[in-house]
Amino acid sequence: MTRLIVWRHGNTDWNAANRVQGQTDVPLNDLGRDQARASAPLLAALRPDAIVASDLSRAADTAAALAAVTGLPVASDARLRERYFGRWQGLTLTEVAERFPDEYARWRAGDPDPGAEIETLHDLGKRVGAALTAAAAAAPGGTVVVATHGGGARQGVGHLLGWDASVLRTVGSLQNCHWTELRHDDVRGWHLRAHNAGLVVAPVVADAV
Repeated sequence: MTRLIVWRHGNTDWNAANRVQGQTDVPLNDLGRDQARASAPLLAALRPDAIVASDLSRAADTAAALAAVTGLPVASDARLRERYFGRWQGLTLTEVAERFPDEYARWRAGDPDPGAEIETLHDLGKRVGAALTAAAAAAPGGTVVVATHGGGARQGVGHLLGWDASVLRTVGSLQNCHWTELRHDDVRGWHLRAHNAGLVVAPVVADAV
């Protein structure tokens, strides 16, 4: 049985400010680095066989905290990047609502393709799902930790589980440095074992984008 741990990166200043990150390379802040260091021993106890990370620094540096504990190398995969948020990247959600009211309303309503040059949920799930499948193939029958992003994690996991957008809207976003656990066997395929697991080291910051 293969175990896949899909781990969201630690906190950033843009998370704290509800500023849209998307694929902008925003670094971890002090809280985010503390979260990664605190989570690393918990994940190390799961005896991972491989670590894979998005190439954006907030995920790569989160993965590096686990690598420092386990001695494992970190493989990089750009397909694990967060959703591309087009013309919203760099804006706060308040600014988005003011400048793109129609697109913002569609996004809030769960429209998978709200406009403003934002990556569709279908494309996001397909992209991240392919990366998760490749990561799992790196250690068949073992445990793989994948450091990625909140929105990308949800859609990628949903792609593997075969869940449609209406189901995924009912699934809470991963908190910073929390993870989803999936397992795969030849009979059941991929199945969910845990969601939002992890150590709470600070008050929850709302998952922006």
